[in-house]
Amino acid sequence: MSWATSYFTLPALVAGAIVVSLNIYALTAGADFGGGVWDLLASGERRDRQRALIAEAIAPIWEANHVWLILVVVLLFTAFPPAFARLMTVLHIPLSLMLLGIVLRGSAFTFRSYDSRRDSVQRRWGRIFAIASTATPLLLGTILGAIATGDVGEQRLTRDTSFASAYVSPWLSPFPIAVGVLALVLFAFLAAVYLTVEATDDALREDFRARALWCAVAAAGVAVIVLVLARTEAPLVWQALMVGNAAMALRIVATGAALGAMLALWRRSYGAARMAAIAEVSLITWGWALGQFPYLVPPDMTVQSAAAPASTLELLLVALLAGVAVLVPSLRYLFKVFKAG
Repeated sequence: MSWATSYFTLPALVAGAIVVSLNIYALTAGADFGGGVWDLLASGERRDRQRALIAEAIAPIWEANHVWLILVVVLLFTAFPPAFARLMTVLHIPLSLMLLGIVLRGSAFTFRSYDSRRDSVQRRWGRIFAIASTATPLLLGTILGAIATGDVGEQRLTRDTSFASAYVSPWLSPFPIAVGVLALVLFAFLAAVYLTVEATDDALREDFRARALWCAVAAAGVAVIVLVLARTEAPLVWQALMVGNAAMALRIVATGAALGAMLALWRRSYGAARMAAIAEVSLITWGWALGQFPYLVPPDMTVQSAAAPASTLELLLVALLAGVAVLVPSLRYLFKVFKAG
């Protein structure tokens, strides 16, 4: 099968739409989660002002950003029902915990904004918001890492398999946890970079600039650990990222984006830093997706084998295009109203 034939089939196009949605979710809601991390770690004499800036940046758009995760779930359920069933069964524990984290985070943020203004109440809701914001991206990355290992296989669901082996071991192992930590650090990095643009106070901007630089260094270190672990625990992804000219080009471009973000932060070019950070996170997301292709759930479920009938995919793509025609202008208007500055 040629390159064009494999990448431009109906199932591959829908799978690409899932990755696009996941990419946008990482760049929008991921930064919101990262804001929760910095809310938890706020310190110094400007601690309250740091938290106020985070709340001001997140408040108008955080609910809208979750539409991309909903789209991922709907596309997976409709276009690849066997894969949806496998993932929701084997990974039901981290998925349930991630959903709980999203609900707790949103509820706590709302109650902190509109509940009693007493310090004790604010601290309680703020703590729940920050902890849920930290745990959720960690779980999201762990889920993606578990899928990449190939341990989410049908062989896990036999009568002789213990509960721990079937439903805990696939995600509670070194590689998935390392991917979870990488997702957490990248989201915190995105949030810090975005907040340097949002801040109008030079002191606050310097606070988040320093945090972004530290996160950039930490992300590089964690990424190396993930690659080392991938060689034995996720060989499919490791080979795709380390072997061949395309893999080398991806590594060079991703490294260039990461170094570009650090250089822009160092020179206080915050707009350029934001663009480079977006490129870095996007390249990592697509590197994982393309490295795993054509497998949807390694090692036995490909995009083609898990796909729904062609008639279903055709109708789904039509509905997707119609939905995007409504969704994108609506989100653009939302950001224009609340982020025009």
